[in-house]
Amino acid sequence: MKKVSPRASGRAVSLKSAANEVADYLARVPKPARSTFAKLRAIIRSVVPRDAVETVSYGILAFRNGKVLVWFGAFSTPCSLFPTAEILANFKNHLKDYKTSKGTIQFPLGQPLPEALIEKMVKARVEQAVE
Repeated sequence: MKKVSPRASGRAVSLKSAANEVADYLARVPKPARSTFAKLRAIIRSVVPRDAVETVSYGILAFRNGKVLVWFGAFSTPCSLFPTAEILANFKNHLKDYKTSKGTIQFPLGQPLPEALIEKMVKARVEQAVE
């Protein structure tokens, strides 16, 4: 009978795999978006619970704590935050200066990120996710 290493089964392998996926995603971020995306990622990381795990979900980055808390991605012209349609609806009066869709807000490159607004939206999403 073949022995299976504890690292070969279970969480250690899945965390390593997730870390590799995240590293691969970060390596593919278009150069013009890297600075803005790094700032967006840091803002989100500062708000989500410490034990939240960064992963790739639907082809973009996400923080997961049991379930996905928030998604975010970098594209050639905007960086986007996907906090869910309900969160965007709750903040619609604060989003008039940004391009949005049902569940996405886009932040144009070369413009300052609305850090306080992003923090509030992510906090609201984290609270919603734990209910």
